[in-house]
Amino acid sequence: MKMKAAVLYDNNLPRPFRDSKPLVIEEVDLDPPGPGEVLVEIRAAGLCHSDLSAINGSRPRKLPSIPGHEAAGIVREVGQGVTGVAVGDHVVTIVVTTCGKCGNCLNGRPNLCEATKEARANGTLQTGARRLHIGNTPLNHYSGLSIFAQYAVCSEQSLVPIAKDIPFEFASLFGCAVVTGVGAVMNTAKVPAGVSAAVVGLGGVGLSAIMGLVAVGAHPIVAVDPIQSKLDMARALGATHAVQVAGDKFIDEIRDLTNGGVEFAFEMAGSIPAMNTAYAITRRGGTTVTAGLPDLSKSLALNHSSIVTEERTVKGSYMGSCVPGRDIPKFLELYKNAKLPVEKLYSRTIGFDEINAAFDELDSGNTIRQVLNPHL
Repeated sequence: MKMKAAVLYDNNLPRPFRDSKPLVIEEVDLDPPGPGEVLVEIRAAGLCHSDLSAINGSRPRKLPSIPGHEAAGIVREVGQGVTGVAVGDHVVTIVVTTCGKCGNCLNGRPNLCEATKEARANGTLQTGARRLHIGNTPLNHYSGLSIFAQYAVCSEQSLVPIAKDIPFEFASLFGCAVVTGVGAVMNTAKVPAGVSAAVVGLGGVGLSAIMGLVAVGAHPIVAVDPIQSKLDMARALGATHAVQVAGDKFIDEIRDLTNGGVEFAFEMAGSIPAMNTAYAITRRGGTTVTAGLPDLSKSLALNHSSIVTEERTVKGSYMGSCVPGRDIPKFLELYKNAKLPVEKLYSRTIGFDEINAAFDELDSGNTIRQVLNPHL
């Protein structure tokens, strides 16, 4: 079939993207789904920092490709052997595609699936197939999904069915921002009620972590970011304190208001300065969790002595340590019961004509979650 899609050919183009136009809107050929694959009509696709990292080259992927990984849509066709979804189902796409056979999958850690890592590096679906091309030129599948398009062929394991009464623009956020932020709180850190916590970096993932901390009953909850509007949003979502990153006193301010630091600090910006802040505001015996994806060239230096003498824990969290079939329905139920007000993360809906400029907005930090409707 023919469809419209945003194709990334070059990840070295200068900002502003509204002028250099790294995403080129093309008519693309999409082959039918093969065994174990599903054709999804994309109705909403979130613009995420992970996509930005592919566009600006800080986390490069195989090119040319169609970026995008956080979406909601409708199943239009299923391949041979598909049993988990049916035509007409509403679904959320998820980066955590599981083979179900490797050691990590069998041990309840499908987010670390070994087969998925290989398929993503090769720019294919989990099946090893490519279904995207322009004429005779093949296109790579970004994160096994490539959803900045009107349609996508995905592996069955990349999809989670959802209720049909959830608006697509909100449902799409559960595929990455919500599972990463809320999952870091509930799965990776297992934050108990009544403990102190802080979130450094208040994008879609960081604000989702704020919602997760509110849902589990953490107290106090400190939001940390350089942008005042994001601090205001964190307050609206339930943060008890908001501290702006400015000057050289804000870390002392956080440590003072939390009696020496928080028990759990979450780094959600994907930057070394943010991680250093998160570690600095974690108290003795506390846990620092990092879920932001940094530039691949960056390295982190921590004081070895403090890890030992203060019994510190530093943990990575990839995709919220999530089990998609377990966690997305659970998080959606919390959303329906007003425990996760995900709709507040939604900024606006755009069409293909605005997609490059929208990534400038994301890069500037002036927006939370813009959503592409590829049929506008």
